[in-house]
Amino acid sequence: MIRVTPDRGELAGRWLSKFLTEHLAGERDLSPQTISSYRDAIKLLLTWFRDVQAIPPEKLRLADLNRTRVLLFLDWLQDERGNTAATRNQRLAVIKSLARYTAIERPEFLDQATQILAVKQKKTPATDMGYLTAEEVKALLAQPDPTTRRGLRDTVLLSTLYDTAARVQEICDLNTADVRTTRPMLITLHGKGSKTRRVPLMDPTARLLKDYLHRRTPHHGVGADADPLFQGPHQTRLTRWAVTKILARHVQAVRLRDPGYAPGLNITPHVIRRTRAMHLLQAKVNLIYIRDLLGHADISTTEIYARADPETKRKAIENAYESLTPEPLPSWTADRDLLEWLDQICR
Repeated sequence: MIRVTPDRGELAGRWLSKFLTEHLAGERDLSPQTISSYRDAIKLLLTWFRDVQAIPPEKLRLADLNRTRVLLFLDWLQDERGNTAATRNQRLAVIKSLARYTAIERPEFLDQATQILAVKQKKTPATDMGYLTAEEVKALLAQPDPTTRRGLRDTVLLSTLYDTAARVQEICDLNTADVRTTRPMLITLHGKGSKTRRVPLMDPTARLLKDYLHRRTPHHGVGADADPLFQGPHQTRLTRWAVTKILARHVQAVRLRDPGYAPGLNITPHVIRRTRAMHLLQAKVNLIYIRDLLGHADISTTEIYARADPETKRKAIENAYESLTPEPLPSWTADRDLLEWLDQICR
């Protein structure tokens, strides 16, 4: 049997580059956002090697990326950077993906990769499934002033975010060409994995969007297929951070007026998405349609919403409830045998 000895001096830089470009982008065809997330995790790993292990990125070897150092890196994330267990698990998933790729491309590192793949994820607390009530959504959507250009944009932005239950990146990626203005008005969302779905808008939101399209200034330097539907300064495309900031600004304004508004709930774009799903669930919309609206690949993901809504569960239990308890329930004090048994065991 021939035993292949791994080249312990082989630099990791080449394989990190091939992993991000050829593997993630070329072979797996992942979205730019996903690749950016992988890139950020690897940058953080290289930073740790440089600052903690005194190994600069250009001198990092494949042999340096072993189970012991991976565990030290994960501990550093939580102890020094204050990252949550969920963030730790996400970084670990990226490292494991890199280890799998390396094991295939360089089989002599298979044993080392297998040890990394054996690192366990940490348990994370259950996801907070808080959401807004219908009245709270109305208060939020009524906050921007639609008589101003920016206020109209914010009104349409928040209304579209709620109506379509879109991910925040899907909202950012919308172009004017993605809107079908004829009835029924539809919006084409470009989701994860280069998947698209067409989502209808309710009439109030459709009317607002038509007014917004009429009043907005088109970007004359690009076509409709590249003209951002929701523009920032200088007709630039809004980022996820910008949408989150717009939402936070209006939430803060509502809370200044009503300190009891959505108490204890951190209202993010994802909470708006979750809110729409919950409202559809409470309206007894079929879970299959909710799955399609949210763009979930598997209905088991959508079922999380059904399990998280206590009101819907309560109503379902009440509707299925049949009393099997005899009425009136006889008093246990009338059972002389039971009284005698209790008296005996208490002696």
